[in-house]
Amino acid sequence: MKLSLTLWLLGFMLKRALRRKPRFREQLERMRGLDWGVATEDLSIARYYRMTPNGISTGKGLPVDLDIELRFRDQDAALRILKKPTQQAFLDGMVAGDVRLVGDSSDMNKLQKLLKYL
Repeated sequence: MKLSLTLWLLGFMLKRALRRKPRFREQLERMRGLDWGVATEDLSIARYYRMTPNGISTGKGLPVDLDIELRFRDQDAALRILKKPTQQAFLDGMVAGDVRLVGDSSDMNKLQKLLKYL
């Protein structure tokens, strides 16, 4: 329940940043959009985010055409890492087996650049 609420709130914060923060909007325009998702390994909780300079849409589940997916071992691991989404936290999570990256790691760098403007 906590993870579902956190992921919904993340979508709200992304939409708000697009409206209110010019740096976020500029960075997203440079990237020409980014489609990404977050889920637990068993896919019991999953949410995707489609971000373009024109708007951000979000929904339940993980479509197959995402640029990047973050798969967490369980809800506790996801909450621990997402509370402070730094590069070091993700690297430590990957080494420990708490998070798995599906997609190109350069997209992960793009995502982290965007998240710092939240």
